[in-house]
Amino acid sequence: MVSKTHLFYLQALLMAGLAHSIRGSLMVPAPGPQPLEVKEVFRLFQIQYNRSYSNPAEYARRLDIFTHNLAQAQQQEDNDLGTAQFGVTPFSDLTEEEFIQAYGPQQVPGRDPNVSRKVESEGWGKSVPSTCDWRKRPNTIKPIRDQKNCNCCWAIAAASNIESLWNIKFDQSVEVSVQELLDCDRCGNGCQGGYVWDAFATVLNNSGLASEKEYPFRGTFRAHNCQAKKYKNVAWIKDFIMLPDSEQKIASYLAIHGPITVTINMTPLQNYQKGIIKATPTTCDPYRVNHSVLLVGFGKSKSGARAQAKGSQDGAQVTPRSTPYWILKNSWGSKWGEKGYFRLHRGSNSCGITKFPLTARVDQPAKKLPVSCPP
Repeated sequence: MVSKTHLFYLQALLMAGLAHSIRGSLMVPAPGPQPLEVKEVFRLFQIQYNRSYSNPAEYARRLDIFTHNLAQAQQQEDNDLGTAQFGVTPFSDLTEEEFIQAYGPQQVPGRDPNVSRKVESEGWGKSVPSTCDWRKRPNTIKPIRDQKNCNCCWAIAAASNIESLWNIKFDQSVEVSVQELLDCDRCGNGCQGGYVWDAFATVLNNSGLASEKEYPFRGTFRAHNCQAKKYKNVAWIKDFIMLPDSEQKIASYLAIHGPITVTINMTPLQNYQKGIIKATPTTCDPYRVNHSVLLVGFGKSKSGARAQAKGSQDGAQVTPRSTPYWILKNSWGSKWGEKGYFRLHRGSNSCGITKFPLTARVDQPAKKLPVSCPP
């Protein structure tokens, strides 16, 4: 039996040894026999993620896909200059098409939703703090969910948004039903994908949401199976809004009011392990957004060691610089990324983060108490 710690250590050693060969011949690998080192990494991947394949042909196909993804991961690291780490993940034996089909909403909006970006000016004049992390406020951010085989990132992001805002406004911990959003989706798409604004519209139509405990997540969907009337609502919203497509204003609103939902291009996430993704419009098209997540904070990080080493090799004197980033909560389980979270570069509209910044607004308590975002 191989322990997880030992497995990770072996995997790291093998990946380090593979880096040089991957840069060249494996960037666009041909089908067929693969180097023994790659087969060993693949064997460890199968153990770690409990993968087995129905026949030798399927094994060979998945090994070729895995090899291609390792090459892609190495290229991503080279392009990222040390701010993020890419490599073996739970999705390393999937093609890009399979990954997007299984974990993205499958639908890219042809036009902006009919939601105004006009937001009241409250708080816009205040300076944005240097850091903000709503995870540090007790009970504000609920545990990472896992959408599993249900294409419902849009529903999970909306539910997470409502849970956070409810706690901030009322100091009450709630966990709302994602399954209700699927079963009662007015567009009837459920696990086949959807939009955050559809989830919010469902909450308004049902005058709230039941609790996760009473209406639990099944990861399946059957049309016309809405059970909302059977359960008591534990949270509700008065409306929802879209924020301006400005990262400065998004940060300001986030710091004052709480986490919001964003929809991004998920392309770099298949091979992501940790760090700050510094995507460009070429590597992550900001107009093709297809994955909804919860934006929970922001901060700055010093430049990575690889970035400094790269500058030294080029003969430049490198001064450590801070890299601004967003903190985002994903819905692929806590074993993915940074314990279920990931970070994107802030200030460059990375992966289209400003395209659809939406948030619900919950009822105000009788007496509004001042709330500050934890630094």
